[in-house]
Amino acid sequence: MVKRKKQFKNNVRHLITKLSPHSPISEQYRTVRTNLQFSHIDGELKTMLVTSAGPSEGKSSVTANLAVVFAQQGKKVLLVDADLRKPTIHYTFRADNRIGLSNVLVGERLLVDSVIATDIKDLDILTCGPIPPNPSELLGSKAMEKMIRDASAQYDMIIFDTPPVLAVTDAPILANICDGVLMVVRSKQTEYEAAQKARDLLKSAKAKLLGVVLNDVEQKKDNYYYYYGTK
Repeated sequence: MVKRKKQFKNNVRHLITKLSPHSPISEQYRTVRTNLQFSHIDGELKTMLVTSAGPSEGKSSVTANLAVVFAQQGKKVLLVDADLRKPTIHYTFRADNRIGLSNVLVGERLLVDSVIATDIKDLDILTCGPIPPNPSELLGSKAMEKMIRDASAQYDMIIFDTPPVLAVTDAPILANICDGVLMVVRSKQTEYEAAQKARDLLKSAKAKLLGVVLNDVEQKKDNYYYYYGTK
């Protein structure tokens, strides 16, 4: 598969699972990974969407680190920046964002020519690309379904970073065609009512909610991220 050459600096931002894989925080990410795998016992978890109720809840950092720990497990992982409004993955990985998901969805580029190989074994990324005028329409298009099919033929897991649920309709639209959804909430920031409304919107879109990551908890006994399942 032909891939664009990566463009990275030496220090990768926010990737504690890469920079300090034996830290307590990295261990918590591996715990989340295990719980996610057990939460999808009816079949293989192949496509997963990560979102939050509102902005600034740590969603993109959680998404990137989860992609790393799945790759460290030996799975071939594609991390997709499906936030076509305020993308961040190219910042996290210090990558070129001139070509990405939006180019694939409008038919300008093939998926194989748009992914970027990272310096993390088994982890590729697909950045957002140029921000389009119609993000919701693109994410709900037949082209998006085709992109997922094409990616599924090459990767063991595809993880999507999406905008917050309460801000725009993008996450519920894409959640409908993914195997499951993980929601991130921030301790002492996310209001209960907002989290509940986000959950209801996802369920109304027929999304399978895998669970919730409670982020930025006050550190006690080396716990930073705590995962709990939902019903």
